[in-house]
Parts: sequence; C-alpha cells; structure tokens
Amino acid sequence: MNTLLYILLQASIPDEAKGFYQSGKIYVVVGVILTIFAGIIVYLIRLEQKIKRIEKEHEL
Repeated sequence: MNTLLYILLQASIPDEAKGFYQSGKIYVVVGVILTIFAGIIVYLIRLEQKIKRIEKEHEL
C-alpha cells in the first residue's frame, strides 16, 4: 500500500519540481512563500489599526 501511494505521489509531481524535492530546496521555497504571506498579513493588520485610529480621530 505504501509503495502504491509513493508511486502515485511521484507521478503527480511535475518533472521541474522533482529537483527541488531531491535536493531539499523545496523547504527554502516553502519558507520564502510563508515569509511573504506572513509579511502581507502583518502589513494588513497594521494598516487596519491605522485606519481605525484615523477614523476615531475624525469622528470627534
């Protein structure tokens, strides 16, 4: 069963991506993507806080 699953997973991976898996660089790629998404989330949270502060100032 495990070998069948392994064969199916290997068949679904494009040839271009197999090099990343074999050399371990896939972790670098995933890390960079996660870092970018985390940065975007932090930016949006800070932006929302600034907008709320400006809205409160203009309500007076």
